[in-house]
Amino acid sequence: MYTEKGHIEQQRQGKDYIDPPPAPLLDVEELKQWSFYRALIAEFIATFLFLYIGVGTVVGYKGIYNNLCDGVGYLGVAWAFGGMIFVLVYCTAGISGIVYTPMKTSIFHWRVSLVRAVAYMVAQCLGAMLGVWIVMSLTHSHYHQADGAVNLVQPGYSKGTALGAEIVGTFVLVYIVFAATDPKRMARDSHVPVLAPLPIGFAVFVVHLALIPITGTGINPARSLGAAVVKNTKETWDDHLDYDLIGEQWIFWVGPFVGALAAAVYHKYILRSGAIKALGSIRSNPTN
Repeated sequence: MYTEKGHIEQQRQGKDYIDPPPAPLLDVEELKQWSFYRALIAEFIATFLFLYIGVGTVVGYKGIYNNLCDGVGYLGVAWAFGGMIFVLVYCTAGISGIVYTPMKTSIFHWRVSLVRAVAYMVAQCLGAMLGVWIVMSLTHSHYHQADGAVNLVQPGYSKGTALGAEIVGTFVLVYIVFAATDPKRMARDSHVPVLAPLPIGFAVFVVHLALIPITGTGINPARSLGAAVVKNTKETWDDHLDYDLIGEQWIFWVGPFVGALAAAVYHKYILRSGAIKALGSIRSNPTN
């Protein structure tokens, strides 16, 4: 909650917007509030719908059609994921804060408490599993023909290439999320309420176009984990965990977290001049 003192201070500095204060590390009082559980439900349902539509589109494309000219193709899959993010952000941003993925939850830790962040991650992963499970239950053989829409490093690409692609793709997405939801921008463009969901949805769309041929596009650990858990094959888990023990699936966790962290640092300390503010001021000290 914004304080009156903080609001007055922002106005004194000539700002027409208010930066949200850092959230407390542990806020157990949240557990007594309905708004906390409402946000968890929103995250669960949003991730469930996101995976149901996204994975369902992949299964419909890869599990039914063998010719690349049939079905929706890569372009349709990218539109499905990007379009769902657009509508979900538009519908529920005011409830849970447009998170939907564990890596964005962790990077937004200063906006939500650790208790809420962990609860968000659990809700997102459970929602993703349910979405993929329903797709599997409804499509049966087509689901298995499409390999469960599991994220894997595609033939012809190395693990290093896949990791780099996931890092850069996630950086693009999270950078755009921060830019689109910046309090200063939102205050300036408050008359255009659809502005934030639109670039976020397009970011997911274009990143999918670039990454589908390389990794199937992860950029979301909940999406990767949900598909892997439901598919639950040795090959899947060989792609999900430790490099030596469980193969390459670590790529779909490490890549998004690194990319999201880099985007957060870039936005906070470069674009918002956080580094300069931390040092005091960019202006020369008159005593020097």
